[in-house]
Amino acid sequence: MGASQSISENSIHEFTVKDARGKDVNLNAYRGKVLLVVNVASKCGFADANYTQLTQLYSTYKSRGLEILAFPCNQFLKKEPGTSQEAHDFACKRYKAEYPIFGKVRVNGSDSTPVYKYLKANKSGFVSSRIKWNFTKFLVDEEGHVINRYSPTTKPLAIENDIKKALRLD
Repeated sequence: MGASQSISENSIHEFTVKDARGKDVNLNAYRGKVLLVVNVASKCGFADANYTQLTQLYSTYKSRGLEILAFPCNQFLKKEPGTSQEAHDFACKRYKAEYPIFGKVRVNGSDSTPVYKYLKANKSGFVSSRIKWNFTKFLVDEEGHVINRYSPTTKPLAIENDIKKALRLD
């Protein structure tokens, strides 16, 4: 829980991350959108259900203001062993992902990427802020504030009602 103490940002929009090709992406570009931020891994047992359902959610709600931000992560039993570009190509080719697949990140530890330090500081897990496994999901409102956190075992379609509420569609 100590990693959260150095985070002074008030919104996810204050961060810049790398895309799969290593170029900077300012998350301010997503201001006004509801975000579902997910740490992904192509070799994980949860990959098929998660990628399939993330693609479904995106095709249903993109036009209504949802953006899915996928961050490949190799921190959990090396389930994302390739390059950032390989992770991007895998999701786009196999699962028709049209949402952004960013550069590989670390989500835990002192070298955790700042955006994940922010997410964890603003919505802790059941026991601690540490990410437990691949496909942990964070729902973020249009102003860049974390609304909720979902475990890796929670399938994307199981949070559809929360997404609809965040999008004010209910």
